[in-house]
Amino acid sequence: MTYSEQMIDQLEAGKLKEAQNSFKLALINDDDDMLFSLAEELYALGFLQQARTIYLKLLERYPDEDELKTNLATIAIDEGHNDEALSYLAQIKPNSPAYVQALLVAADLYQTEEEFEVTEEKLKEAYALAPDEPAVEFALGEFYFMVGQFADAIQYYFQLIKNGYTDFAKVDIAGRLGICYAQSGQFKKALGYFKQVKPEYQTSDVRFQKGLTLLQLGETEEAIKTLEDLINDDDQYASAYPELARAYEKENKYQQALRVVQEGLGVDQYNEYLYSLAAEIVSHLGNHKLMHKYLTKAHELAPENMTITLQYSNFLLHQHDDKTNIELLSPLVKEDEIDPQVYWNLAQSYQRTDQLELAGKYYEAALPAYSENPTFLKDLINYYRETGETDKLMDELEHYLRLVPTDTEMQDLYDQYEDYK
Repeated sequence: MTYSEQMIDQLEAGKLKEAQNSFKLALINDDDDMLFSLAEELYALGFLQQARTIYLKLLERYPDEDELKTNLATIAIDEGHNDEALSYLAQIKPNSPAYVQALLVAADLYQTEEEFEVTEEKLKEAYALAPDEPAVEFALGEFYFMVGQFADAIQYYFQLIKNGYTDFAKVDIAGRLGICYAQSGQFKKALGYFKQVKPEYQTSDVRFQKGLTLLQLGETEEAIKTLEDLINDDDQYASAYPELARAYEKENKYQQALRVVQEGLGVDQYNEYLYSLAAEIVSHLGNHKLMHKYLTKAHELAPENMTITLQYSNFLLHQHDDKTNIELLSPLVKEDEIDPQVYWNLAQSYQRTDQLELAGKYYEAALPAYSENPTFLKDLINYYRETGETDKLMDELEHYLRLVPTDTEMQDLYDQYEDYK
Protein backbone atom coordinates (compact mmCIF):
# COMPACT_ATOMS: atom_id res chain seq x y z
CA MET A 1 0.00 0.00 0.00
CA THR A 2 1.32 3.44 -0.92
CA TYR A 3 1.53 6.23 1.61
CA SER A 4 -1.18 8.09 -0.34
CA GLU A 5 -3.56 5.13 0.00
CA GLN A 6 -2.61 4.79 3.65
CA MET A 7 -3.39 8.43 4.27
CA ILE A 8 -6.88 8.18 2.75
CA ASP A 9 -7.64 5.09 4.87
CA GLN A 10 -6.50 6.94 8.00
CA LEU A 11 -8.60 10.00 7.17
CA GLU A 12 -11.68 7.84 6.68
CA ALA A 13 -10.94 6.22 10.06
CA GLY A 14 -10.60 9.62 11.72
CA LYS A 15 -6.90 9.13 12.49
CA LEU A 16 -5.80 12.66 11.64
CA LYS A 17 -2.39 12.58 13.31
CA GLU A 18 -1.40 9.38 11.54
CA ALA A 19 -2.75 10.76 8.26
CA GLN A 20 -0.55 13.82 8.66
CA ASN A 21 2.53 11.63 8.96
CA SER A 22 1.49 9.56 5.94
CA PHE A 23 1.04 12.78 3.97
CA LYS A 24 4.64 13.82 4.64
CA LEU A 25 5.90 10.40 3.62
CA ALA A 26 3.74 10.40 0.48
CA LEU A 27 5.29 13.68 -0.65
CA ILE A 28 8.73 12.09 -0.40
CA ASN A 29 8.09 8.54 -1.60
CA ASP A 30 5.00 8.27 -3.85
CA ASP A 31 5.19 8.75 -7.62
CA ASP A 32 3.64 11.77 -9.35
CA ASP A 33 0.57 10.00 -10.66
CA MET A 34 -0.24 8.72 -7.20
CA LEU A 35 0.29 12.20 -5.73
CA PHE A 36 -2.02 13.74 -8.33
CA SER A 37 -4.74 11.24 -7.44
CA LEU A 38 -4.18 11.94 -3.75
CA ALA A 39 -4.60 15.69 -4.36
CA GLU A 40 -7.90 15.10 -6.13
CA GLU A 41 -9.18 12.95 -3.27
CA LEU A 42 -8.00 15.43 -0.64
CA TYR A 43 -9.74 18.26 -2.47
CA ALA A 44 -12.96 16.26 -2.60
CA LEU A 45 -12.68 15.65 1.17
CA GLY A 46 -12.15 19.36 1.85
CA PHE A 47 -8.43 19.28 2.68
CA LEU A 48 -7.61 22.22 0.45
CA GLN A 49 -4.24 23.14 1.87
CA GLN A 50 -2.87 19.63 1.50
CA ALA A 51 -4.19 19.38 -2.07
CA ARG A 52 -2.62 22.75 -2.84
CA THR A 53 0.73 21.61 -1.47
CA ILE A 54 0.73 18.61 -3.83
CA TYR A 55 -0.30 20.64 -6.88
CA LEU A 56 2.43 23.22 -6.20
CA LYS A 57 5.01 20.45 -5.84
CA LEU A 58 3.90 18.90 -9.14
CA LEU A 59 3.84 22.30 -10.87
CA GLU A 60 7.51 22.76 -10.01
CA ARG A 61 8.22 19.54 -11.91
CA TYR A 62 5.77 20.16 -14.74
CA PRO A 63 5.54 23.96 -15.24
CA ASP A 64 3.69 23.55 -18.54
CA GLU A 65 0.97 21.30 -17.12
CA ASP A 66 -2.04 23.65 -17.27
CA GLU A 67 -4.41 21.25 -15.51
CA LEU A 68 -2.40 21.85 -12.34
CA LYS A 69 -2.94 25.60 -12.76
CA THR A 70 -6.71 25.21 -13.14
CA ASN A 71 -6.79 23.05 -10.01
CA LEU A 72 -4.77 25.63 -8.08
CA ALA A 73 -7.08 28.38 -9.37
CA THR A 74 -10.09 26.40 -8.15
CA ILE A 75 -8.61 26.10 -4.67
CA ALA A 76 -7.77 29.81 -4.66
CA ILE A 77 -11.41 30.64 -5.49
CA ASP A 78 -12.63 28.34 -2.72
CA GLU A 79 -10.40 30.21 -0.28
CA GLY A 80 -11.50 33.62 -1.54
CA HIS A 81 -8.20 34.47 -3.22
CA ASN A 82 -9.58 35.53 -6.58
CA ASP A 83 -6.55 37.56 -7.67
CA GLU A 84 -4.37 34.49 -7.19
CA ALA A 85 -6.85 32.42 -9.19
CA LEU A 86 -6.82 34.93 -12.04
CA SER A 87 -3.03 34.83 -12.07
CA TYR A 88 -3.06 31.06 -12.63
CA LEU A 89 -5.81 31.25 -15.26
CA ALA A 90 -4.05 34.00 -17.22
CA GLN A 91 -1.20 31.58 -17.88
CA ILE A 92 -3.47 29.16 -19.78
CA LYS A 93 -3.67 29.97 -23.48
CA PRO A 94 -6.51 29.12 -25.94
CA ASN A 95 -4.44 26.38 -27.59
CA SER A 96 -4.04 24.52 -24.29
CA PRO A 97 -5.95 21.24 -23.72
CA ALA A 98 -6.93 22.71 -20.33
CA TYR A 99 -8.38 25.93 -21.81
CA VAL A 100 -12.02 24.84 -21.68
CA GLN A 101 -11.62 23.81 -18.05
CA ALA A 102 -9.93 27.14 -17.37
CA LEU A 103 -12.94 28.94 -18.85
CA LEU A 104 -15.24 26.99 -16.49
CA VAL A 105 -13.09 27.91 -13.51
CA ALA A 106 -13.01 31.55 -14.64
CA ALA A 107 -16.80 31.52 -14.95
CA ASP A 108 -17.03 30.21 -11.39
CA LEU A 109 -14.74 33.01 -10.22
CA TYR A 110 -16.77 35.76 -11.88
CA GLN A 111 -19.97 34.22 -10.56
CA THR A 112 -18.66 34.50 -7.00
CA GLU A 113 -18.08 38.20 -7.71
CA GLU A 114 -21.62 38.49 -9.17
CA GLU A 115 -20.25 39.57 -12.53
CA PHE A 116 -22.86 37.52 -14.31
CA GLU A 117 -22.37 38.96 -17.80
CA VAL A 118 -18.72 37.90 -17.74
CA THR A 119 -19.70 34.52 -16.31
CA GLU A 120 -22.10 33.93 -19.19
CA GLU A 121 -19.49 35.08 -21.69
CA LYS A 122 -16.91 32.57 -20.38
CA LEU A 123 -19.43 29.72 -20.39
CA LYS A 124 -20.59 30.47 -23.92
CA GLU A 125 -16.99 30.52 -25.11
CA ALA A 126 -16.44 27.13 -23.50
CA TYR A 127 -19.61 25.79 -25.14
CA ALA A 128 -18.50 27.05 -28.56
CA LEU A 129 -15.24 25.12 -28.14
CA ALA A 130 -16.75 21.97 -26.60
CA PRO A 131 -20.49 21.76 -27.30
CA ASP A 132 -20.65 18.07 -26.41
CA GLU A 133 -18.71 18.32 -23.15
CA PRO A 134 -21.14 17.41 -20.33
CA ALA A 135 -19.30 19.57 -17.77
CA VAL A 136 -19.89 22.60 -19.99
CA GLU A 137 -23.56 21.74 -20.54
CA PHE A 138 -24.01 21.27 -16.82
CA ALA A 139 -22.24 24.54 -16.00
CA LEU A 140 -24.48 26.48 -18.38
CA GLY A 141 -27.60 24.81 -17.02
CA GLU A 142 -26.58 25.59 -13.44
CA PHE A 143 -25.72 29.19 -14.29
CA TYR A 144 -29.07 29.90 -15.94
CA PHE A 145 -30.83 28.02 -13.11
CA MET A 146 -29.05 30.18 -10.54
CA VAL A 147 -29.96 33.50 -12.22
CA GLY A 148 -33.57 32.42 -12.76
CA GLN A 149 -33.44 32.07 -16.56
CA PHE A 150 -35.18 28.72 -16.40
CA ALA A 151 -36.14 28.47 -20.08
CA ASP A 152 -32.45 28.87 -21.00
CA ALA A 153 -31.40 26.29 -18.43
CA ILE A 154 -33.79 23.67 -19.80
CA GLN A 155 -31.97 23.18 -23.10
CA TYR A 156 -28.66 22.37 -21.41
CA TYR A 157 -30.16 20.04 -18.80
CA PHE A 158 -32.10 18.34 -21.59
CA GLN A 159 -28.89 17.79 -23.55
CA LEU A 160 -27.43 16.01 -20.53
CA ILE A 161 -30.49 13.75 -20.24
CA LYS A 162 -30.35 13.11 -23.99
CA ASN A 163 -26.71 12.08 -23.69
CA GLY A 164 -27.46 9.62 -20.89
CA TYR A 165 -26.64 11.75 -17.82
CA THR A 166 -29.46 11.37 -15.31
CA ASP A 167 -27.28 13.07 -12.71
CA PHE A 168 -24.09 15.10 -12.76
CA ALA A 169 -21.83 16.33 -9.96
CA LYS A 170 -24.29 14.85 -7.44
CA VAL A 171 -27.17 16.87 -8.91
CA ASP A 172 -30.26 15.07 -10.24
CA ILE A 173 -31.00 16.43 -13.71
CA ALA A 174 -34.65 15.35 -13.68
CA GLY A 175 -35.17 17.34 -10.50
CA ARG A 176 -33.57 20.40 -12.06
CA LEU A 177 -35.76 20.06 -15.16
CA GLY A 178 -38.84 19.67 -12.98
CA ILE A 179 -38.10 22.93 -11.17
CA CYS A 180 -37.26 24.73 -14.44
CA TYR A 181 -40.49 23.65 -16.11
CA ALA A 182 -42.51 24.54 -13.00
CA GLN A 183 -40.93 27.98 -12.82
CA SER A 184 -41.71 28.42 -16.54
CA GLY A 185 -45.38 27.57 -15.97
CA GLN A 186 -45.22 24.19 -17.74
CA PHE A 187 -46.59 22.24 -14.81
CA LYS A 188 -47.49 18.97 -16.56
CA LYS A 189 -43.96 18.60 -17.90
CA ALA A 190 -42.60 19.58 -14.49
CA LEU A 191 -44.59 16.86 -12.74
CA GLY A 192 -43.39 14.28 -15.24
CA TYR A 193 -39.77 15.05 -14.38
CA PHE A 194 -40.41 15.23 -10.63
CA LYS A 195 -41.75 11.68 -10.83
CA GLN A 196 -38.46 10.57 -12.40
CA VAL A 197 -36.27 11.85 -9.56
CA LYS A 198 -34.36 8.99 -7.94
CA PRO A 199 -35.06 8.29 -4.25
CA GLU A 200 -31.57 9.39 -3.19
CA TYR A 201 -32.18 12.80 -4.78
CA GLN A 202 -35.62 13.36 -3.29
CA THR A 203 -34.49 16.41 -1.33
CA SER A 204 -36.86 18.63 0.61
CA ASP A 205 -36.56 21.28 -2.11
CA VAL A 206 -37.58 18.82 -4.83
CA ARG A 207 -40.49 17.47 -2.80
CA PHE A 208 -41.66 21.00 -2.02
CA GLN A 209 -41.57 21.99 -5.69
CA LYS A 210 -43.46 18.83 -6.57
CA GLY A 211 -46.14 19.77 -4.02
CA LEU A 212 -46.46 23.27 -5.50
CA THR A 213 -46.72 21.81 -9.00
CA LEU A 214 -49.51 19.46 -7.92
CA LEU A 215 -51.36 22.45 -6.46
CA GLN A 216 -51.00 24.34 -9.73
CA LEU A 217 -52.45 21.35 -11.58
CA GLY A 218 -55.42 21.21 -9.20
CA GLU A 219 -54.37 17.86 -7.76
CA THR A 220 -54.96 19.14 -4.25
CA GLU A 221 -55.27 15.83 -2.41
CA GLU A 222 -51.98 14.56 -3.84
CA ALA A 223 -50.37 17.92 -3.06
CA ILE A 224 -51.53 17.67 0.55
CA LYS A 225 -50.08 14.17 0.86
CA THR A 226 -46.77 15.30 -0.67
CA LEU A 227 -46.44 18.32 1.62
CA GLU A 228 -47.59 16.43 4.73
CA ASP A 229 -44.97 13.73 4.05
CA LEU A 230 -42.32 16.42 3.56
CA ILE A 231 -43.14 18.06 6.90
CA ASN A 232 -43.20 14.69 8.66
CA ASP A 233 -39.67 14.02 7.38
CA ASP A 234 -38.35 17.59 7.67
CA ASP A 235 -40.42 19.60 10.13
CA GLN A 236 -38.01 22.55 9.90
CA TYR A 237 -38.82 23.16 6.23
CA ALA A 238 -40.72 26.38 6.93
CA SER A 239 -41.85 27.10 3.36
CA ALA A 240 -44.03 23.98 3.29
CA TYR A 241 -46.41 25.11 6.05
CA PRO A 242 -48.16 28.03 4.31
CA GLU A 243 -48.54 26.07 1.07
CA LEU A 244 -50.00 23.07 2.87
CA ALA A 245 -52.37 25.38 4.76
CA ARG A 246 -53.46 26.93 1.46
CA ALA A 247 -54.11 23.45 0.09
CA TYR A 248 -56.36 22.59 3.03
CA GLU A 249 -58.06 25.97 2.66
CA LYS A 250 -58.88 25.15 -0.97
CA GLU A 251 -60.59 21.99 0.27
CA ASN A 252 -62.53 24.06 2.87
CA LYS A 253 -60.73 22.14 5.62
CA TYR A 254 -60.17 25.17 7.79
CA GLN A 255 -59.39 23.40 11.07
CA GLN A 256 -56.63 21.41 9.37
CA ALA A 257 -55.36 24.56 7.68
CA LEU A 258 -55.22 26.36 11.02
CA ARG A 259 -53.39 23.44 12.62
CA VAL A 260 -50.75 23.55 9.90
CA VAL A 261 -50.25 27.32 10.21
CA GLN A 262 -49.92 27.06 13.98
CA GLU A 263 -47.32 24.30 13.53
CA GLY A 264 -45.54 26.56 11.05
CA LEU A 265 -45.47 29.38 13.58
CA GLY A 266 -43.76 26.97 15.96
CA VAL A 267 -40.97 26.70 13.38
CA ASP A 268 -40.92 30.34 12.25
CA GLN A 269 -42.52 32.55 14.89
CA TYR A 270 -41.41 35.80 13.21
CA ASN A 271 -43.03 35.13 9.83
CA GLU A 272 -45.62 37.87 9.34
CA TYR A 273 -47.09 36.09 6.32
CA LEU A 274 -47.98 33.06 8.48
CA TYR A 275 -49.82 35.28 10.97
CA SER A 276 -51.64 36.97 8.09
CA LEU A 277 -52.58 33.59 6.63
CA ALA A 278 -53.71 32.38 10.05
CA ALA A 279 -56.02 35.38 10.31
CA GLU A 280 -57.46 34.67 6.87
CA ILE A 281 -58.13 31.04 7.79
CA VAL A 282 -59.64 31.95 11.16
CA SER A 283 -62.05 34.33 9.39
CA HIS A 284 -63.73 31.23 7.91
CA LEU A 285 -64.15 29.85 11.43
CA GLY A 286 -65.72 33.05 12.77
CA ASN A 287 -63.21 33.49 15.60
CA HIS A 288 -62.82 37.28 15.56
CA LYS A 289 -60.82 37.39 18.78
CA LEU A 290 -58.17 35.05 17.39
CA MET A 291 -58.26 36.86 14.05
CA HIS A 292 -57.52 40.15 15.83
CA LYS A 293 -54.62 38.53 17.68
CA TYR A 294 -53.01 37.24 14.48
CA LEU A 295 -53.48 40.48 12.56
CA THR A 296 -52.04 42.69 15.27
CA LYS A 297 -49.02 40.39 15.48
CA ALA A 298 -48.58 40.39 11.70
CA HIS A 299 -48.74 44.19 11.61
CA GLU A 300 -46.37 44.46 14.55
CA LEU A 301 -43.80 42.30 12.72
CA ALA A 302 -44.15 44.12 9.38
CA PRO A 303 -45.73 47.57 9.81
CA GLU A 304 -44.48 48.58 6.35
CA ASN A 305 -46.27 45.67 4.63
CA MET A 306 -49.24 47.34 2.93
CA THR A 307 -51.05 44.08 2.18
CA ILE A 308 -51.08 43.19 5.88
CA THR A 309 -51.95 46.75 6.90
CA LEU A 310 -55.00 46.77 4.64
CA GLN A 311 -55.99 43.28 5.77
CA TYR A 312 -55.90 44.57 9.36
CA SER A 313 -57.78 47.73 8.35
CA ASN A 314 -60.52 45.70 6.62
CA PHE A 315 -60.93 43.68 9.79
CA LEU A 316 -61.22 46.83 11.89
CA LEU A 317 -63.87 48.20 9.51
CA HIS A 318 -65.79 44.95 9.78
CA GLN A 319 -65.63 45.20 13.57
CA HIS A 320 -66.62 48.90 13.46
CA ASP A 321 -63.44 49.80 15.33
CA ASP A 322 -63.14 53.09 13.47
CA LYS A 323 -60.97 54.79 16.06
CA THR A 324 -58.23 52.16 15.74
CA ASN A 325 -58.60 52.14 11.95
CA ILE A 326 -58.05 55.90 11.77
CA GLU A 327 -55.01 55.62 14.04
CA LEU A 328 -53.68 52.86 11.79
CA LEU A 329 -54.16 54.57 8.43
CA SER A 330 -54.02 58.33 8.98
CA PRO A 331 -50.19 58.47 9.25
CA LEU A 332 -49.93 56.79 5.83
CA VAL A 333 -51.57 59.65 3.90
CA LYS A 334 -48.37 61.69 4.32
CA GLU A 335 -46.41 59.22 2.18
CA ASP A 336 -45.68 59.89 -1.49
CA GLU A 337 -47.22 56.72 -2.92
CA ILE A 338 -50.36 55.45 -1.25
CA ASP A 339 -52.60 52.52 -2.03
CA PRO A 340 -55.99 54.12 -2.85
CA GLN A 341 -57.70 51.61 -0.56
CA VAL A 342 -56.16 53.55 2.32
CA TYR A 343 -58.28 56.56 1.26
CA TRP A 344 -61.40 54.43 0.87
CA ASN A 345 -61.03 52.75 4.26
CA LEU A 346 -60.29 56.06 5.97
CA ALA A 347 -63.30 57.67 4.31
CA GLN A 348 -65.59 54.95 5.71
CA SER A 349 -64.26 55.34 9.24
CA TYR A 350 -64.43 59.15 9.14
CA GLN A 351 -68.01 58.96 7.85
CA ARG A 352 -69.06 56.56 10.60
CA THR A 353 -67.51 58.82 13.25
CA ASP A 354 -69.35 61.85 11.80
CA GLN A 355 -66.19 63.51 10.55
CA LEU A 356 -67.87 64.17 7.24
CA GLU A 357 -65.48 66.77 5.86
CA LEU A 358 -62.55 64.37 6.20
CA ALA A 359 -64.67 61.53 4.85
CA GLY A 360 -65.44 63.58 1.74
CA LYS A 361 -61.79 64.45 1.28
CA TYR A 362 -60.76 60.80 1.22
CA TYR A 363 -63.69 59.61 -0.89
CA GLU A 364 -62.63 62.17 -3.50
CA ALA A 365 -59.02 61.00 -3.22
CA ALA A 366 -60.08 57.38 -3.78
CA LEU A 367 -62.52 58.11 -6.64
CA PRO A 368 -60.03 58.08 -9.56
CA ALA A 369 -58.94 54.54 -8.68
CA TYR A 370 -62.41 53.18 -7.97
CA SER A 371 -64.62 55.08 -10.41
CA GLU A 372 -65.67 51.78 -12.02
CA ASN A 373 -66.06 49.87 -8.76
CA PRO A 374 -69.76 49.43 -7.88
CA THR A 375 -69.07 48.73 -4.19
CA PHE A 376 -67.09 51.95 -3.83
CA LEU A 377 -69.73 53.92 -5.73
CA LYS A 378 -72.40 52.65 -3.34
CA ASP A 379 -70.36 53.95 -0.40
CA LEU A 380 -69.87 57.28 -2.15
CA ILE A 381 -73.57 57.56 -2.97
CA ASN A 382 -74.41 56.83 0.64
CA TYR A 383 -72.02 59.60 1.69
CA TYR A 384 -73.67 62.11 -0.68
CA ARG A 385 -77.08 61.13 0.69
CA GLU A 386 -75.86 61.83 4.19
CA THR A 387 -74.34 65.20 3.29
CA GLY A 388 -77.25 66.24 1.08
CA GLU A 389 -75.11 66.79 -2.05
CA THR A 390 -77.93 65.95 -4.45
CA ASP A 391 -76.24 66.90 -7.73
CA LYS A 392 -73.20 64.75 -7.00
CA LEU A 393 -75.49 62.00 -5.74
CA MET A 394 -77.45 61.94 -9.01
CA ASP A 395 -74.27 61.95 -11.11
CA GLU A 396 -72.89 58.94 -9.26
CA LEU A 397 -76.26 57.15 -9.31
CA GLU A 398 -76.41 57.52 -13.08
CA HIS A 399 -72.82 56.27 -13.34
CA TYR A 400 -73.56 53.35 -11.04
CA LEU A 401 -76.66 52.28 -12.98
CA ARG A 402 -74.72 52.27 -16.21
CA LEU A 403 -72.40 49.75 -14.56
CA VAL A 404 -75.11 47.73 -12.76
CA PRO A 405 -78.42 48.32 -14.58
CA THR A 406 -80.08 45.36 -12.83
CA ASP A 407 -79.78 46.84 -9.32
CA THR A 408 -83.44 47.61 -8.63
CA GLU A 409 -82.75 49.10 -5.21
CA MET A 410 -80.43 51.73 -6.66
CA GLN A 411 -82.85 52.34 -9.55
CA ASP A 412 -85.63 53.01 -7.01
CA LEU A 413 -83.34 55.45 -5.20
CA TYR A 414 -82.60 57.22 -8.48
CA ASP A 415 -86.34 57.45 -9.24
CA GLN A 416 -87.03 58.91 -5.82
CA TYR A 417 -84.53 61.69 -6.35
CA GLU A 418 -85.77 62.26 -9.89
CA ASP A 419 -89.29 62.73 -8.53
CA TYR A 420 -87.94 65.01 -5.83
CA LYS A 421 -86.20 67.19 -8.42
